[in-house]
Amino acid sequence: MIDGVTITPLAQFHDERGKIMKMLTRDDPVFREFGEIYFSSVYPGVVKGWHLHREMWLNYAVPFGRIKFVLFDEREDSPTRGEIQEIFMSPENHVLVTIPPGVWNGFKGLGSEPAIVANCATRPHDPAEISRRDPHDSSIPYDWARHDG
Repeated sequence: MIDGVTITPLAQFHDERGKIMKMLTRDDPVFREFGEIYFSSVYPGVVKGWHLHREMWLNYAVPFGRIKFVLFDEREDSPTRGEIQEIFMSPENHVLVTIPPGVWNGFKGLGSEPAIVANCATRPHDPAEISRRDPHDSSIPYDWARHDG
């Protein structure tokens, strides 16, 4: 696991009407502050990445669909510098992934339907504090292709 990243299992409450899927409360240990909440959709097979926030903490959950969420640690002072972490997220693996500033991240839609990715970030979006790279940039040692085995 990449240093500073937290994966928190999330509760779901089912009844005959449907379900409630928890994400984050202000008294959760990983909660820092509220900046904004947004939702991103991704089509199957599409990669959204890479991006890195210099100041913002991210809190991701996937209430619908499936993604492969990938992190890359390029922080100079990190004990996990150079490591890659894959997390498969979906309603069946309903988790909150908390990412500290300075960790590259991206995700790929899986399955046969679009996925919805929710993010509760610690700051409102600011284009000046985000860096982006092409999903296939060779400076990040990751191949988004499916590998059967």
